[in-house]
Amino acid sequence: MAIIIWKTLILPLIFALALAPCSIALGHQNQSQSQSQPSLATTSAIPKYHGGPLLTGPRGINIYLIWYGGFFHKDTASITNFFASFNPSNYSHPYPEPTVSAWWKTFPSYKDKAGNSVSSTVKLVKQVGDAHSLGKNIKRAQIANLIKNKIETNIFPLDSNGIYLVLTAKDVVVERLCMGSCGFHDSILVSAKRLVYAHVGNSLQQCPGLCAWPYANSANGPPGQALVAPNGVDADGMVMNIATVLAGAATNPYKTAYFQGDALAPLEAVTACPGIFGAGAYPGYPGSLLVDKVSKASYNAYGINHSKFLLPATWDIKSLNCKVVG
Repeated sequence: MAIIIWKTLILPLIFALALAPCSIALGHQNQSQSQSQPSLATTSAIPKYHGGPLLTGPRGINIYLIWYGGFFHKDTASITNFFASFNPSNYSHPYPEPTVSAWWKTFPSYKDKAGNSVSSTVKLVKQVGDAHSLGKNIKRAQIANLIKNKIETNIFPLDSNGIYLVLTAKDVVVERLCMGSCGFHDSILVSAKRLVYAHVGNSLQQCPGLCAWPYANSANGPPGQALVAPNGVDADGMVMNIATVLAGAATNPYKTAYFQGDALAPLEAVTACPGIFGAGAYPGYPGSLLVDKVSKASYNAYGINHSKFLLPATWDIKSLNCKVVG
């Protein structure tokens, strides 16, 4: 069974149970400041190492992307900019802080039992489109089979340190999407190799309040004003969830590494820090964020080509705290 991103994150009870004690750092251009937060949960929410492998290849984590269904160019451009932003060399100098690449720096602190670190880089190496070959109402098992087909037909290579990512368009209904889940990661066996794959859906038409908060009004939590999305609710909602599944897949690829709770529905490197994007976050409030002076869009990380993104807090394995990019 797949590992799920649970997105009932802003309910006060869930937040209180799942959120670990946090020391949250808010990044500003050319400066940063940290603000300690009171404990909102017991330390039982801490992801623990269970002895399994991580994605540790020295050449980085390769992303093989399938665009399933129809996407607007502005959305594909924003998401590909996000992936390109993992590489510091892609930024023009001087570049503002904090960056997407800085956000990923938490994860090489996660090590396997041999002392190998999670790969320090993520790169999009190949992307293909798929015009609804499976229809517009698909099962999770079909996503796995779609990826297997792309590998067996040599469209994608066999890559044991890769993540095969399927992004579905807003008119595609995927099993369990919007039913407590905004995406998932799992693994499949292809030619005697165990490969990691993931799915994230565009939730704009189906459940923006569940999967695109705080850029949409919450479906479950306290009422509040939705924030302005720098790249549109479609793209930014997907980026937040892509970031979450990438972190989980890298640190818990086979459900045997870093997690807390049930291995089939675990708290992982990001989901252990639900609903936190900036300093002072609490249920219904994402925290203090940067705001674009012209568009009024809220964000907390810079990418290439002057792009801006909102990335979730991560569990810092060194400090045992939730940490926002900064």
